[in-house]
Amino acid sequence: MTDAGDSARKPLGSKPSLFLERQSYRRRRMTDAARLLPFLGAALLVIPLLWPDETVESQAVPLSSAIFYIFACWGLLILVSLFFGLTARRLGRRESPEADAD
Repeated sequence: MTDAGDSARKPLGSKPSLFLERQSYRRRRMTDAARLLPFLGAALLVIPLLWPDETVESQAVPLSSAIFYIFACWGLLILVSLFFGLTARRLGRRESPEADAD
C-alpha cells in the first residue's frame, strides 16, 4: 500500500503541512464560490414571488419593476460567472507545470 519512494522523500517523524499554498487555496475558494452561484441565482430570482401582489393595492409592486429586477439579476449572474471563469483561467495558468519547464 505504501510506496517506497514516499518514505525516501519524507523524513521519519515529519508531519504533513496543515496549510495549503496560497494559490491553491484561492483556486479552491473560487471553485467553491462558483459552485454556490446557481443557488444564489435561484434565491435572487425567487425574491419577486415574495413581493406583495395586486390584492393589497397600496403596496403592490408593478410588473415592470419585477421584470426589470429579474433581468438585472440575470445580467449580474452572467457578469459574476464571467469573473469566476476568467479568474479560474488566470489561476490555472500560474500553476501549470509546463510554464515551470520553459
